[in-house]
Amino acid sequence: MPTVSAHDGTRIHYDTFGPDDGPPVLLVQGLGADSRGWMRQRRMLSDRYRGIVFDNRGVGRSDVPPGPYDLEVMADDAVAVLDDLGIESAHVMGASMGGVIAQILGVRHRRRVRSLVLACTGCQHLPWRRELLAEWGEVARTKGMRALVDTAARWLMGPRSRFRLWPVVGVLGPLALQVSPEAFTAQIDAILALDDKLRFELTSIEAPTLVLVGSQDILTPIGDSELLDDLIPDSELVIITGAAHGFMFETAGRFNESVRTFLDRVSADD
Repeated sequence: MPTVSAHDGTRIHYDTFGPDDGPPVLLVQGLGADSRGWMRQRRMLSDRYRGIVFDNRGVGRSDVPPGPYDLEVMADDAVAVLDDLGIESAHVMGASMGGVIAQILGVRHRRRVRSLVLACTGCQHLPWRRELLAEWGEVARTKGMRALVDTAARWLMGPRSRFRLWPVVGVLGPLALQVSPEAFTAQIDAILALDDKLRFELTSIEAPTLVLVGSQDILTPIGDSELLDDLIPDSELVIITGAAHGFMFETAGRFNESVRTFLDRVSADD
């Protein structure tokens, strides 16, 4: 599998799928997740688009450098992947922490971004969310990742899915988060360290943007997406009823339909 060396020597693993000559779509995952988190989006994209998935530093098959991490550096990692593939610009889809990285790309690397999909994400630090993430880091450090899955699951899944899928979550959850506690907390620290000034730069984003959120998302509630929609000039907001924070997996059909409709429209001239 291909890797690229970031500016500090960290090796970033990536993979591609779909036609080589299709419009490129770069997918950026969230906290503790690797590129497998996009498994339910591959089929949706692969008939027309060149999908590009990669593992953020600290997870999957990418290197695990010692912390602290920095979301601006992680955005540079994403650019390094595009550079290695010889891609000048791409549609960018980010979820949760990956959505913040996508925002940084839209602000700092405008010429590299054709459009943005910002899923289940936000642009500001809220006191309760800072406390929650700090608590997750402490659980990971002191009790391990299995305990973290138990703690975090109710924030990530809707109540109906949590009831139906809880036995599966208990078995497969730690496998989905195959990340060391140290790397997980380094990513949390990167989120908490991001300056809120990014919020005031979102008005400079030039790319057409789809903001997606589930109506039952309690980690990044609808208000976060409404603020993004207010700040980004050429944006539209879609709320998926009954979906929670992990809706790209939990309610993949409706998530994929919204994303594909948007991408087909904005890439009509690609």
